[in-house]
Parts: sequence; C-alpha cells; structure tokens
Amino acid sequence: MEIFEVPVQGFCGGVRRAVDLARKTVRENPDRKVTVLGSLVHNAYVNDELRAMGVEIVEAKGKTRLDLLDDVDDGILIFTAHGVSDKVREKAKAKGLECIDASCPFVLSTQSLIKKKRAEGYTIFYIGKKGHPEAEGARESEENFFLIEKKEDLPEGAFEKIFVTNQTTMSVLDLEDLFDEIRARYPHAEFCSEICTATRLRQQAVMDLQDKSIDLLIVIGDPQSNNTRKLSLTGKKAGIERILQIESSDDLRKEDFENIQKVAVTSGASTPDFLLKDVIARLHSF
Repeated sequence: MEIFEVPVQGFCGGVRRAVDLARKTVRENPDRKVTVLGSLVHNAYVNDELRAMGVEIVEAKGKTRLDLLDDVDDGILIFTAHGVSDKVREKAKAKGLECIDASCPFVLSTQSLIKKKRAEGYTIFYIGKKGHPEAEGARESEENFFLIEKKEDLPEGAFEKIFVTNQTTMSVLDLEDLFDEIRARYPHAEFCSEICTATRLRQQAVMDLQDKSIDLLIVIGDPQSNNTRKLSLTGKKAGIERILQIESSDDLRKEDFENIQKVAVTSGASTPDFLLKDVIARLHSF
C-alpha cells in the first residue's frame, strides 16, 4: 500500500498563535484563574492539554459567547481563535475581566471589513455555518445582516447596496457556487472572498489528488472543525470514492484497507502534528 502525505499539514498560523498565547498566559500567571470562552480551537486534544494545565473551558451547546460570559466572574479570559463580537468584548470589560485576544488575524480582518461596509450602508450577505462561533462573532446585529449556508437562505427583496463575504473556513468550491447564484440575482452586489490561506491551500492540495488514482483519503481532525469537514467534502469533489474522517490513529481498522493500493492523508488546520505522525505510523504497521 502506497501512503501519500498531502502537502500542508499541522497547525495553521492562527491556531498556533492561539495555542501559544494560551500556554504563555498560564505560564506567566500561575496563581490566577484562566478561562477560555469556548473551545480555543476545534480540537479535543488541544482542549484536553489546556485543561491539564489548569485552564477552565466554558462551553455549552446552544449558548453564544455572550451567554457563556455569564459564567465567568473573575480572572483572565481568553477569546478563542474564532473571534468574538464587540458586544462580548464590552461585556467582558464591564465585568472587570482581563482579556487575552487569541482571535485569528484573518477573522479579525473579515470582521473589520464587515464593520466598514455596514458603516457605508451596505446590507451584508455572510456565507458561513449557522451556530459556528466565527459566524456568531461576525454578526454584531440582525439588522441588514443575512447568514447564508445554502442558496435557499438567500433573501428576497430589493437591496440597494449588498456586500458579500464569508467565514474563513468555507469550501472554496461551495463558495464560488453561492457567489455565482448571488451574482445572478443581484448583479450589483460587491464580493470579497475571505477564505484564509491555510484553508485554501489545504483544499487545493486535496483537489490536486484527482490525477493520482487515490483509493482512500484519510482526513484527520475534530468532528467540530469546519475546515476539517470541508476537506472531506473537497475529497469527494476531487473524485475520491472513499473518505475516512478520523480524530486519531485509534479510529483506524486494518480491515478498512483491504484492496487499497493508494491512500492519501491530510489534516485540518487545528490538528496537532503528533496526531498525523501517529496515523502515518499506524498505516505503515498495516
């Protein structure tokens, strides 16, 4: 069995920065309570490491970052790589919390762009995943803001000025399909693709597999990671018939590789390097 490691692996720059900031905060404040508002990044292994260091992670299904703040009353608060809204920042400040901002620079750039266009009177069409913290942080209010996952979510009506942008971890191909649909309905709309470099490069690397006769693509990452899920979908669009999305080498079974000649391995932008190494070693043992 031939094993092909897809280029571009390990933490992206935004994830690495967030993890390094959290570690540094704990080291420099050994006697203070440190809380992360939600999952620092979408990877259970990273969160387990932080908990082992004494960090409290406040998260509850269905609760926004603004809601979660009700459970934090003191100490140091870390904003996750996904970014937060200004309302969250203001509420944290009002509670007297010391805040460490681990937001990804790409996410902050998108938020800044949306604020600028709002101030100029644009209606915002934001392509993203409902319930995702990045999408939550981008929406400061419901007014003149539409969160779009699929074509059916596009609003009907006459909008004088429309600005279209997106969550940084979306599928490049899906995004282009939605852009085309919006162009057809609203020819006057302005567009700005905000897919981050790490996401774009990983997806392109998977698309490049379509000429390599890959029998199976393994995608390593947390089930909550949007960019990991999009890598799996990209693999399908590249014509790879079998996709196996896993969290770690523990999810591999020898029987999954019967009659497999060529297997490719990729990982999400929040997947630690050691998980990839473990998977490659397990594959060689097969």
